[in-house]
Parts: sequence; C-alpha cells; structure tokens
Amino acid sequence: MNKRISPLSPLDISSPPPFQPQSFDDPAKAVEVLTALYERNTAFLINSFNELAQGAPISSRYRAFYPQVSIETTSFGHVDSRLSYGHVTAPGIYTTTVTRPKLFKHYLKEQLALLVKSHNVPVIVSESTTPIPLHFAFGEGAHVEASTNAFIDIPMRDIFDTPDLNTTDDEIANGEYIPPPGEPSPLAPFTAQRIDYSLARLSHYTATHAEHFQNFVLFTNYQFYIDEFCSWARKLMVEGGDGYTAFVEPGNIVTLPGSSAPETDAALTRLPQMPAYHLKKKGHAGITMINIGVGPSNAKTITDHVAVLRPHAWLMLGHCAGLRNSQRLGDYVLAHAYMREDHVLDDDLPVWVPIPALAEVQVALEAAVAEITGYEGFELKRIMRTGTVGTIDNRNWELRDQRGPVKRLSQARAIALDMESATIAANGFRFRVPYGTLLCVSDKPLHGELKLPGMATAFYRTQVNQHLQIGIRAVQKLAAMPKEALHSRKLRSFFETAFQ
Repeated sequence: MNKRISPLSPLDISSPPPFQPQSFDDPAKAVEVLTALYERNTAFLINSFNELAQGAPISSRYRAFYPQVSIETTSFGHVDSRLSYGHVTAPGIYTTTVTRPKLFKHYLKEQLALLVKSHNVPVIVSESTTPIPLHFAFGEGAHVEASTNAFIDIPMRDIFDTPDLNTTDDEIANGEYIPPPGEPSPLAPFTAQRIDYSLARLSHYTATHAEHFQNFVLFTNYQFYIDEFCSWARKLMVEGGDGYTAFVEPGNIVTLPGSSAPETDAALTRLPQMPAYHLKKKGHAGITMINIGVGPSNAKTITDHVAVLRPHAWLMLGHCAGLRNSQRLGDYVLAHAYMREDHVLDDDLPVWVPIPALAEVQVALEAAVAEITGYEGFELKRIMRTGTVGTIDNRNWELRDQRGPVKRLSQARAIALDMESATIAANGFRFRVPYGTLLCVSDKPLHGELKLPGMATAFYRTQVNQHLQIGIRAVQKLAAMPKEALHSRKLRSFFETAFQ
C-alpha cells in the first residue's frame, strides 16, 4: 500500500530550529555565523529531499530560510565621502539576504568591515523570511539521483520551495525598488535568490563553477582570442605560474603551476554556449576570459550573471567595422562613448541615459596599447583612434537602405560599429562594474574593404596576439590600482546600497 499522502491533504511546515539574531562588532565572526547558518539550512533541505527520494513518507512541507545581515544607524553623520561604497546615506535599518557565504567570504568581510568602521554600529546576523529554493540548496553542478516514483503522488513544489521569479529581479540595481512602509532598505544590489539564479546560469552557460571566476573579466566575440589566451596561460603554468595559481578551462579542468597538462584527462565533448577560462590568483585577483559569441543578447545575458560576483572591472576585446576612411585594418578603437542601438537594455536602462567613459579604465587601456605596440604620444594616433562606438542588433545592416544608419552614425561621430560593446558598457554602468572597450578594425564595409578568406587568416594570426596582450596588460594595470580608486563615485546614483 502506498503510504504517501493525498495531494489534497494539508501539510505542516517542517523547518530547522529558529535562529536567534546575533550582534557582531567583528565582521569575520559575523561571516562565520552566516556560513554556519546557511550550511545548516541547506543541509536540512538536501537531507529531507534525499530521505523522500529513498521512499520515506511525505509528512510535511520542508522549508528553510536564507540568512540575512543587517545594520541600524540613527545618525546623518558624514562618512568618508571619497569612498563609493561601504556606507549608507541616511538613518534607518538596512538588510540583505545572503547566499553562498563561503564563495563570497572575502567580499562579505570587506563590506561589513567598512560598515562597522563608517557607522560605528554592529552588524546583526539573523534568519530572513525568504525561503531557500531546493534547486539552489544543492548548488551549481549538483547531480541529483532520485527514484522516478519518488514524487509521483504530489508535485515537488508542494513539498519544497522553488525559485520565485516574481521576486527575482533587478529592481534594486536599477534604482527602482522602494521599500514598503516599515520595511528595511536594501543593503546590497542583489538579493540571495537573484544571486543563486545567476550562479546557476553561469555554470550552465560557461561550464565552470562560480568559485573559479576572477575579479577582472575580458569578454570577446571571437574564438581566436580564446585560443591565444589558452596558449599564453598554459605557457605560464609550465613556467611556474608567475603569481597565478591555476588555469581552469570549461568542465572545471584545472592545470596547476609547474604542470604541462591538466590534473585530469577529462574533457568536454561539446563546448557550452559561452565558454569561460580562468587564470586564477589569490583573492580572485586573476583574469577570466569569456567567448560571448556574437550579438547584444549574449552580451546582456552573460553580464547579467557575472555582475552578481561583483567583479572589479570588465573589458570588451573584439573586432569591429571601421567607419572612417582614414582607418586601416588592424587599427585599434578605444571607445569613449557609445551609440546604443542594441535595444536589449531599453527596459532596464533607457537610451537617454549617458554611458560615460571611465578615466581610470581609459588610461589603463591607452597605456597598455602604448606599452605593447611601442608607440607613444602623437605617434600612437597612427594605430589607434578614440571615439564613439555604435552597437547594433542587426548584423546585416549593410543589406538595408544605408542612408538611415549611416546618417545616424555620422551624427554620432561614430568611428566603429559592433554588436556587443555598448551592451557590455551599459550593463557595467547599470551594475556599477567599471567597464571599457578596445576593438580592432577587421573590415570597412562603408569603403568596400571586406576580408577575403586568406586575408582574414593572416589578419587574425598577426593581430589577435597583440590585441590580447594589450587587454591583459590593461587588466593588470587595473588590478594594481587601489580598489577605492577603481570603484569611483561616477557609477553611483542618488540612493545607493552600501555594498559594492
């Protein structure tokens, strides 16, 4: 006889014992307790699922909650206004739910330490009222074994909480969230469930776990760049790493310093949609490179998800159409403005919002071009132009009546056109991630200069390595900067969350 209950029977809720809020002046202790609470609650859900999967009777609904961290301040007192984060702007209660505290350990300790220092108040660790979805309790890359009959009598979402897309949004990051009367204000730009959603998507799209992602990210739209990056990274590993601690490829395949081959022979039979490669350093200070493919949709998708990891900077390296007759194939384009005709962010960031160039990133990119190419000052203009980059969502725009787009490009003073750069910059602006763009002219469609197959091969062979080395040198320069200088106030709106 089947002992499982009818789907119509009411279910009591079974949860771990209530957690009493705790106050901390030591951020490290607060993170330890956040971690213990999260591990306890996710273990409760996983163990409950495993018991049911093995045939145990369903006697209740199983629920556990995300931990949360809060502060309360009663002062309008001024803090160090040079900082772009690490403080709140007005008295009140501020809170955020927390997920994967082991992954975000360094980040959480840094953010909480700044709050304690800025406002001289303790941080409160407690249990939120937001349930942890079962899917996210297992974490990324989990393989769940269960009998096909385990949940035949009652839907799983009647027993466990599942992701709630009605509340998983970007309202906080977009500056649209208004707390209901009496409710606390947000302390961080992303909620725990929004972060968990993106961590799962990152694993799916890139075939690498979130723990491998580094704080400096290079995006590209060509596999040639990835091939060069892998060749360079493997050479570094053979030579001892030069400060890098590992090279990770899709499938979480790891090569360690001093090795000429990965630790395992396992290899993916098929690459994911946007494969990621990670040259790791202690403190996530290394470089992640992702082949996002072609188009603004991919560019938005990947930056939507990478943003929850709160990287220190991301740069676009790729090819573009040169729009000026004075440009030559192989010249570089340093974007200082963006003409947005990608449309994928129109609902989140209206096109009338300016996307400014960031001085710190621009200086690093220009200095890297000069250092790698050997050109300086006025001579640098021989191979690089600074100007507006247009991003369009129609790859075959040349096949339409050109008078419209050409007129708009001319009015915008555009010097190059691609399908990703403005999207990546706009999402960097939206998510407060410093951004920049350095492109390489690969054709000039307005002037009839299209690459023939043999010409294309020679072009890629000679230009990609240099372009990649410029990008790597630029992120190394950015990594050497103090974080408070790189995360400048330019990207902060009137009412900002305290967390970076």
